[in-house]
Amino acid sequence: MSFKLGKYLSLSGTDYTGKSTEQIQNLFRQTLEKGMHGLCYSAYEEGQQPGDILSIEQIRRRMAIIAPYTKWVRSFSCIEGNELVPKVAREFGLKTLVGAWLGKDKDLNEQEIAGLIQLAKEGYVDIAAVGNEVLYRKDLNEEELLEYIHRVKKAIPGVPTGYVDAYYEFTACPDITEACDVVLSNCYPFWEGCHLDYSLVYMKQMYQQAVQAAAKGKKVIITETGWPSQGKSLEAAEPSAENAMKYFINTQQWSQEEGIEIFYFSSFDESWKVGAEGDVGAYWGLWDKDQNLKF
Repeated sequence: MSFKLGKYLSLSGTDYTGKSTEQIQNLFRQTLEKGMHGLCYSAYEEGQQPGDILSIEQIRRRMAIIAPYTKWVRSFSCIEGNELVPKVAREFGLKTLVGAWLGKDKDLNEQEIAGLIQLAKEGYVDIAAVGNEVLYRKDLNEEELLEYIHRVKKAIPGVPTGYVDAYYEFTACPDITEACDVVLSNCYPFWEGCHLDYSLVYMKQMYQQAVQAAAKGKKVIITETGWPSQGKSLEAAEPSAENAMKYFINTQQWSQEEGIEIFYFSSFDESWKVGAEGDVGAYWGLWDKDQNLKF
């Protein structure tokens, strides 16, 4: 048996046996202060939802809160004010993973693609994401998605370009994986009903499936993972503040020790997501809807 200096995280994560909620909270704060690779940017404030126009003031206000804790920011759209997110991120010295949100509306898709290309040509995009879970949602078929990916790659050849979806889609859709410069994989043990105690092991399996079975040597980035702080349980997966803190700690320690690039989901709670994702949808943030640190 060999021991590698500096590696302390067990297969299943930190041992929380006997630790009080206060001790877990202190460990959460220490982990947050160390910083993270990336954070998904939650744009919509209370009373807002997709379709509303974001102001640069609100984007700057939220960016100022999260900037001390992350190196990268991920955005999800290039229209309706979302195109300001990567520009503001640059003001704070952050790198950007910029997404074009694709769906069934072809006109909006064209606006998104044009916005992504323009931002990249202006130097605001470090990694371009063409679509987010459109295969999972069945909004587009593979042929349609490939056309968008190839258009973006041709327009911005110097910018690494990929597509974001659940880890298993990259195994199921090898043509999509082949078209990507980088594999952008969402890994959610919670959404597959995994108990918190086994969630880190499960996420490692998800990551390895994307790396070994699909990527074939390409870089794999975990573009979303997280745990809700309240709401209804999903099988063995239980939302709670304590579980959310534990999951964050385990995720960040693994990211740092193994050099795994992870964008944590998410920065702020967003109330509009209750309808879209059930009652847990609004509670994935590290900060609440009023921009206060939750833990």
